[in-house]
Amino acid sequence: MSFDYDLFVIGGGSGGVRAARVAAQGGAKVALAEEDRYGGTCVIRGCVPKKLMVFASEFPGAISDAQAYGWDVSLGAFDWGVFKTKLHAELDRLENVYRGILKNNGVESFDARAKVVGAHEVELSDGTRKSAKHILLAMGGRPVKPEMKGAEHAITSNEIFHLERLPKNMLILGGGYIACEFAGIMNGLGVDVTQYYRGAQILRGFDDEARGLVSEEMIENGVKLHLGTNILEMQKVDGGIRVISTNGHDEVFEQVMFATGRAPNTQDMGLEAVGVELGRNGKVLVDDYSQTKVPSIYAVGDVTDRVNLTPVAIREGMAFVETVFNGNPTQPDHELIPTAIFTQPEMGTVGLSEEEAREQEAIEVYCASFKPMQQSFAGRSNRVLMKLIVSQASRKVLGCHIVAPGAGEMIQLAGIAVKMGATKEDFDRTVAVHPTMSEELVTMKEPVRRA
Repeated sequence: MSFDYDLFVIGGGSGGVRAARVAAQGGAKVALAEEDRYGGTCVIRGCVPKKLMVFASEFPGAISDAQAYGWDVSLGAFDWGVFKTKLHAELDRLENVYRGILKNNGVESFDARAKVVGAHEVELSDGTRKSAKHILLAMGGRPVKPEMKGAEHAITSNEIFHLERLPKNMLILGGGYIACEFAGIMNGLGVDVTQYYRGAQILRGFDDEARGLVSEEMIENGVKLHLGTNILEMQKVDGGIRVISTNGHDEVFEQVMFATGRAPNTQDMGLEAVGVELGRNGKVLVDDYSQTKVPSIYAVGDVTDRVNLTPVAIREGMAFVETVFNGNPTQPDHELIPTAIFTQPEMGTVGLSEEEAREQEAIEVYCASFKPMQQSFAGRSNRVLMKLIVSQASRKVLGCHIVAPGAGEMIQLAGIAVKMGATKEDFDRTVAVHPTMSEELVTMKEPVRRA
């Protein structure tokens, strides 16, 4: 049987574009359909614009530090309009880069929604049908709002990049990394930020000690964090949105943002009708090689809800091409993935948390918390954390957790050592780079506790 294409990719994000490009470079005839903007969540409405907003929001602290170091500088007003214009120009540039990657590698692109209508067939939004030997689902995910009265008045992380102006005050609902990152961003940009989270502590699933310090520092920086708190209902009123919460507060905010979870983009895609199984929250169920129950259909990235990180989606896309087009069955590696959370302060983590590790074996915990030299000299009270979780039996470093400026940069390098199976003694044998914050990772000689 002949097909229009060897591969048809649905979704123009990082995972889908990488798979399309690499397959095409290997000689496959490839097409890709994207209904919105090329670049996906990360480039258009996630990692990239968020990180640029983080940079913008950190300048007030930098100006304050500069004054403490003797510089005659002052903090002026932040012009959201100027920043937003430049931000979207950069996103346009990056989208064109993604389009160029596809074009330059001979991938045929369709600016259209595509859904699956058969094991080897997709239908575009104009009714055109295309056949392919293999179909790759790479539609990503989307933010979802909780079901409650007045939820339609709130925005999500998708809309925050498009605000006409910055609100004077806002409420962020949620305790995950997206909620906490934007609480820090908006606070740094001069917005009066309140954050509600229904749980006992933010950043559930991360190391307790690390997330506790992030929480303390966020509050110290001015975020009004209310734990054990949820919204009962919201009403549109003059001046903003009236929010009634479970802690008895009744307050009006100019803006409310939900960061309470995401869902895979599998609605109305025709997947179950052709035999693709969906799991909890609509995720595409795949095996270790990203293959669905339909042999010709694979899925990578957030649509599978495995590890929802851009570099992971890229790795999954590469493994897919290696498996299907290069005849080399390859499982994407989801173990020991370094991760950065761009809160303020920043957090970097790789491996097991202390809580996870002590559930599986006897461990030693090495930890140092201190005021870093740069901030201490400037009179800031901010603290940082360097933490290693070590197996008592094998001496391997099971986890590394950093809360500090530049934690993302540090954890990338620490992640190499942890991935290689470095022991505590390997860390100890490494000469410290002085004076740096990260030297604490190789100078902690005695455990603070054993479990």
